Amino acid sequence: MAYVDERNVTGLASEYGVPADVARELAGLLRPCVLLVRKADLPDADREDTLPAGLTGGLPPLPGGEDGGDDGSGPADPFVLAVDCAALPRDSLDIEIPSDGQLLFFTTFEYEPEESEVLHVPADGSTGERPSRDIVGGGPRTVVYERRPLYPVPGLTIDHDWRGCDLVRSFLDGDGESDGAGESDGRDLGAGIEMVDRFVEALVNSVHAGTPPHSVAQIGGFSDQWQVPPDQDGLVLLAQISGNGVDHGLFTLNLVVGTRQDIAAGRWENLHFEQQC
Repeated sequence: MAYVDERNVTGLASEYGVPADVARELAGLLRPCVLLVRKADLPDADREDTLPAGLTGGLPPLPGGEDGGDDGSGPADPFVLAVDCAALPRDSLDIEIPSDGQLLFFTTFEYEPEESEVLHVPADGSTGERPSRDIVGGGPRTVVYERRPLYPVPGLTIDHDWRGCDLVRSFLDGDGESDGAGESDGRDLGAGIEMVDRFVEALVNSVHAGTPPHSVAQIGGFSDQWQVPPDQDGLVLLAQISGNGVDHGLFTLNLVVGTRQDIAAGRWENLHFEQQC
């Protein structure tokens, strides 16, 4: 309940005909995230004042002495995303990432991301825009995407398994009803599923003034995966990056997951990359 006002939950439950205890159970499954969007996709009220918190494309700002000398000895995969850690709204994250500096994401949307990497560049370090070794060496993945800024928007996500929660299942099975009388209210299963689905959609979108903006990337929260979610069994989402948000011809989704402990400790080499399409 920390991420959404309880009165809002109560109001939405009443609006969509969902019992109050079911609504509270679902609200307890929310996790915050930060959506990174293009300026044109920001809410009108935020378009003038919101500052960038990241960018896609261009050459990565690598420190001269680490994985990024002028010889192009940096990561093999293309540079796709930089995140300004200090510019992210911290109350919209429940994972620990560095308080400043930049997180740099190197991955490919065209092949399985077997050589993908995440690097943290401290804020107090000297950096320069340096090519990756594929760009220098003329490798098969030589590519520099268009440089475009991204802007932060707070978001909400919900547990992938919310439909399996006890009170939700009981409500859909007709074991409970919205007035708490404990008798079936005559709902059919399809109507109950639609009722709860609409409530969950409204609950997740309640942080926005209407429909959530189209995002190029998401930091934290539960993944908005297309297939089996990779953020389970002890793994959480660090980032997901939309291929067509970086290159309009690539309709893939790259997800970066790890344990909370590895992310907090900056053990980026332990992260796992997965591509879905």
